[in-house]
Amino acid sequence: MRKLLVFQHVPFEPLGTLDGQFRAAGFRLRYVNFARLTDPLPDVRRYNGLVVLGGPMSVGQTDRYPHLAVEIEAIRTALDANMPVLGICLGAQLLAVALGGRVFKNPVKEIGWYDVTPTPAGEVDPLFSSFAGTEKIFQWHGDTFSLPQGVVHLAESADCANQAFRFGDHAYGLQFHLEADEALIERWLETPVHVREIQGLAGAIHPHQIRADTRLYVERAQALSHELFGTFIQRFYNRSRRIALPSR
Repeated sequence: MRKLLVFQHVPFEPLGTLDGQFRAAGFRLRYVNFARLTDPLPDVRRYNGLVVLGGPMSVGQTDRYPHLAVEIEAIRTALDANMPVLGICLGAQLLAVALGGRVFKNPVKEIGWYDVTPTPAGEVDPLFSSFAGTEKIFQWHGDTFSLPQGVVHLAESADCANQAFRFGDHAYGLQFHLEADEALIERWLETPVHVREIQGLAGAIHPHQIRADTRLYVERAQALSHELFGTFIQRFYNRSRRIALPSR
C-alpha cells in the first residue's frame, strides 16, 4: 500500500475532497497536524508522496511557527528524492520557498471565487487539461510568491499573477483551493480567525456573496477538482528520473 504524508497546519484546513480521492486510490494517509504536534516530524523519505496544506499563517512567521522552517527542509528532501509533492495555498508558498522563491503580500486579498486562467504552458499541462479556458475557482489568501528558477508557470488571475506552477513532472504548487467543497467553505466562513479577517477588510468581502457564488460555481469546481487531482495521483505511478534542484 502506498503511503502519503500530509502536512496540516490547522484543524480547519484538511485535505477536503482530496482525502476521499487518495483513499479510493488505495493510499494510506498520515496527517501531521502542526497545531498539536508532539512527536518528531516523520522522515518524508519513508513515504510515497507529500501534500502540504494551507493555513492562516505567513511563511515568514517562523519565530511564531518554527515548524515552517522544518517543513521547507522536509519539502526539499522530498523534491530531492523525486517524490510527488503537492502544495496548496500556504503549501504552494512553502514549496516555492523550498525551490528558491520568495513569499510576500499580494496587492489584494483574494477571498471568494475568482477567475483563474491557464497560461500557454498550463493549457498543455496534464493537470490543467480539464480547464475550459478561464474558470471560477475558490481562493483564500493574502500572500503570493515569486516563481523560482526552473519552474513552469501554469495559471494566473487578474489580481495574483502566480496561481500555479510545476517543478519537474511531480511537484505542483496551487495557490487556490480546488479541494474545498461547499461544506468546507461554509466551515471557513464561520471559523473565528477568518471571520475576523473578513471584518478587518471593511466591507470589501461579503460572506453572503461568497455563499451565493458557491452555489453557482461549486459543482463545476468539484468536477475540475476530481479531474485535476485524479491526474496528480497518477504521478505516483509514473515516476521519472531524479531532478537536480536549482541553486538556493
